[in-house]
Amino acid sequence: MRRVCFLLKVRQDRLEEYRERHEAVWPDMLTALRAAGWRNYSLFLRDDGLLVGYLETDDFDAARAAMENTEVNARWQADMAPFFEDLDGRPDEGMVPLAEVFHLD
Repeated sequence: MRRVCFLLKVRQDRLEEYRERHEAVWPDMLTALRAAGWRNYSLFLRDDGLLVGYLETDDFDAARAAMENTEVNARWQADMAPFFEDLDGRPDEGMVPLAEVFHLD
């Protein structure tokens, strides 16, 4: 199992709406994430817009590829893209994993 952490930046003027959108993630998006092997997926948002994502998966590349092949993910990414700063393209394309340097099990 691989632990994946990534950072993105949410626009200041969209923070509240971003939070609201994640209170009601589309059920078919949740189903697709689970089916693609995303587990223990969490997003943490700081007041300045720093977004920290964390997930666990057996194979991150395969999990991303599985999501790329879903229609719901294409719709979700298009819907979410305007919320982010310094992002060319879709939010899922901006998910660059951080290097894990310590883990306490």
